[in-house]
This record gives sequence, structure tokens and C-alpha cells, in this order.
Amino acid sequence: MSDNKIVITISRMYGSGGRTVAGMLSERLGIPFYDKDLVRLASEDSGINEALFVNADEKVRNSKIFRIAKSVYNGEIIPPESKDFTSNRNLFNFQAKIIKKLAETESCVIVGRCAEYVLKDYDNVLSVLIHAPLDFCYEKAAEKVSLTGRELEDYVNRINRQKEEYHMFYTGRPWYDARNYDLCFDSSKLGFERCVEEIISYMGVRFLTRGEEV
Repeated sequence: MSDNKIVITISRMYGSGGRTVAGMLSERLGIPFYDKDLVRLASEDSGINEALFVNADEKVRNSKIFRIAKSVYNGEIIPPESKDFTSNRNLFNFQAKIIKKLAETESCVIVGRCAEYVLKDYDNVLSVLIHAPLDFCYEKAAEKVSLTGRELEDYVNRINRQKEEYHMFYTGRPWYDARNYDLCFDSSKLGFERCVEEIISYMGVRFLTRGEEV
């Protein structure tokens, strides 16, 4: 692992603006921002059709298995000859492989995909959780989707529940537990720009004092 590469992982409630914060942070630091690109990269690396990765993405989980089982990630890649090669578990494994490769080769911002857990043993990683009260999340979500009232609330709550189940399934840890992260911000109180400023400020304490550069 290159000691002078810094990776910021962003986990976020849907509607909290976490993806917006990640994009702003990427722009401010002049480093790449990975979200859906991880799906394409994992597909290219594995040879598995990208559509399978899209269907297994963290935002579209709806199987009851995520509420009753766990498949905690351990770094394993299932070989092509196995019947489980294209299983959801292995699709996650390949995305995790890409996440690790990025952390070892460049500075970047990575959104979602349990990246804070996948990279938990990397000393060049700063993990952040962006959250907000539900009313704020509903308001921000309404700017992107054509839903109102109870339908909007159900939509936001369903996506956040899927994120929670996805995270527990692959990490064995509660998604919203502050102990999983270096920093946790309520974006409704700080605002997106201040979240970015606080992350950069913490980087100065955590990394730059050791002579590392982004």
C-alpha cells in the first residue's frame, strides 16, 4: 500500500446529501470520485456481465434473505468453475477487490458498498457517515423524484432500510453505528459545504501532519 495515498469513504442515508458531499470533496481535492463506476470496473475485472452487478447493487436489495442471514466479507473471490461465481456474494467480492485496488494505487473518494468495512485495516483510509433527520431526507429526495406525501416517505424509508440490510449482511455490523466511522456528520445542521470543510480539516490532523499528501 502506498503511504501517500488517501482514500475517503462516504456512507450516507438516502436524502442526506452524502453523494453530493462526496462529489464536492472530490472536486475540492482534485481526486477521483467512485460510485457507480465501481460496478463497471468490477464487471471488467471479473468478466461478469455488468447488468448482474447493477441488479445486485446496494440500492435495489429487496430479498428477505438480507433480513435473516449474513455473509460477512472475508476477502475471498469465488473461482469461475464454481456455481456461485455469479452469486450476489461474489459480485460484492469483486467490487470489494476493486475498492482495495483503488486504495492501494490512488487517492480517491469512494461512496457506499461497505467500503469503510472493506478497507478497515488500511491506515490510509478516512471513513465518513453522512446522516440527517428523516424530514430533511424527504425534502431533499423530493427534489429528485416525482413523489409526494406518504409515497415519498415510503420510498426514502425503503431505500434506507435496504442500505441497512445490505450493510449488516456483508459486514455483520449496524450501518448507522458511529463506531464504524472516523467522522459522522448531520448534514441538515452543518450543510454540505461545511461537511466538506470539516473532512478536509480532519485530514490535516490525521494525515498531513505525518507528511502525507493527497
